[in-house]
Amino acid sequence: MAEILSDKGLDLIFRAARSHNAWLDEPVGDTLLNAVYDLMKMAPTSANCCPARILFLKSKQAKERIKPHLDEGNVNKVMTAPVCAIIGYDTEFYEKLPQLFPHNPDAKNWLADNETLAQSTAFRNGSLQGAYFIIAARSLGLDCGPMSGFDNDGVDRTFFPGGKVKSNFICSLGYGEASALHPRGPRLPFDEACRIL
Repeated sequence: MAEILSDKGLDLIFRAARSHNAWLDEPVGDTLLNAVYDLMKMAPTSANCCPARILFLKSKQAKERIKPHLDEGNVNKVMTAPVCAIIGYDTEFYEKLPQLFPHNPDAKNWLADNETLAQSTAFRNGSLQGAYFIIAARSLGLDCGPMSGFDNDGVDRTFFPGGKVKSNFICSLGYGEASALHPRGPRLPFDEACRIL
């Protein structure tokens, strides 16, 4: 039987974790960003397809490039964060299936000739990987500020000009300023959100 996380670990990832909008002036190193990816990549995707593609914006110049595409309410959340990650997905992820799913050489063909299936698979699994990204970042001591509220087409033109990668959401990363948090919003109880059949 697998071991379970301690209450401290569960608090770090879920119960006490918050979405942050304000940040301490502390840098996030490249080694830590690598560690976040190396942890998140181990979580499951369909046929190990791994469509997520992440662009980390750390420099002032890189963040200035995303600024015109942000909704007004998100500008400060992104520009003051040590890192802004663009969580995207590769619409041609199936090209890497021979590498990622080697025990079935035909797997690429399941998707290469079915654009509807390929797109839904890329978006679904890329979204899953985005959630894994948040859990991985929190487990390594980072705070996260995931958000929509930006012009996806503008971000894609600016950062993914080839058209193959599409942005899904963005996520500020760093060490959150806890004093700026508002009270946590309520969550639905089990019996309002779940059924057991």
